[in-house]
Amino acid sequence: MKILVTGGAGFIGSNFVLYMLQEHPTYDIINVDALTYAGNLENLKSIESNIRHTFIQADIADVQQMENIFAQGIDVVVNFAAESHVDRSILSPDVFVRTNVMGTQVLLDAAKKYQITKFLQVSTDEVYGSLGPTGLFTEETPLMPNSPYSASKAGGDLLVRAYHETFGLPVNITRCSNNYGPFQFPEKLIPLIIARALNNEAIPVYGDGLNIRDWLYVEDHCRAIDLVMHQGRSGEVYNIGGNNERTNIHIVETVLEQLGKPASLIQYVQDRLGHDRRYGIDPTKLQTELGWKPVHHFETGIKETINWYLNHQDWMARVQSGAYQDDVKLQYGKQVGDSDV
Repeated sequence: MKILVTGGAGFIGSNFVLYMLQEHPTYDIINVDALTYAGNLENLKSIESNIRHTFIQADIADVQQMENIFAQGIDVVVNFAAESHVDRSILSPDVFVRTNVMGTQVLLDAAKKYQITKFLQVSTDEVYGSLGPTGLFTEETPLMPNSPYSASKAGGDLLVRAYHETFGLPVNITRCSNNYGPFQFPEKLIPLIIARALNNEAIPVYGDGLNIRDWLYVEDHCRAIDLVMHQGRSGEVYNIGGNNERTNIHIVETVLEQLGKPASLIQYVQDRLGHDRRYGIDPTKLQTELGWKPVHHFETGIKETINWYLNHQDWMARVQSGAYQDDVKLQYGKQVGDSDV
């Protein structure tokens, strides 16, 4: 089987590529990534000589580039490629629409033309909007995105559904809760806390810090996508959640405690525009139909994650380029105190 993985140099995508090469020794993977700020070939260093892995730097919104790749013969598409940071989407919504909507449409056209056997769209629970204090997102929850990022992902999801309904393209959509684990770019919460705490810098926390997210270890997400790719019923959506709801401030305090750093590093900043209060995923459909369940508990997974970053501080230093530093300053401005990023 030849699998096209888009966005395979990013956080979840690179973890998926590594997982699939290990679990399926007869599969070949064509890995396409535009190598924007969050794409990092160092994530793939351990497989750079693996003949079953081919990396191509390309933009999924470029029709000719995608045509050339699909013409090589593709069986399955797993689309991770996306702009994914909410703060960036508030600053530049057009970039998110181009990649997450138009890029998905380009891939769908190519998949239809070359009659691939499965198109799997990797999406997010953020397309459902914000939950109240009770209840969980199910696959039947209406899409009510509240940020340009989540709106662009919802747009891509709807195109995937439409190509199934209109053209009979075999598709699945997965919507996952917050991921954590190795190779996550340090603009996201957990690696951001680790990076700043190690430098004794202020940890910015939006609002009152009581926004709730459901956390899932990235390898458990990869296992779920693998199952859906092979066994998911065509046209179906599958939610992937870890049943690990935690407040943002709990995450910050947990990481600081593990690192032996003081709570005085915490600095509350003005809340994000359109900040969803709570996400919680009901993975019952995935569990009952495909037999999936998470292997990693949060208490052990967070320790493994922190240890990975401690053992890969050289990786952290290299990805924290000048452009990244400038971006964090743009996002948080002077709210982060004298120790600005």
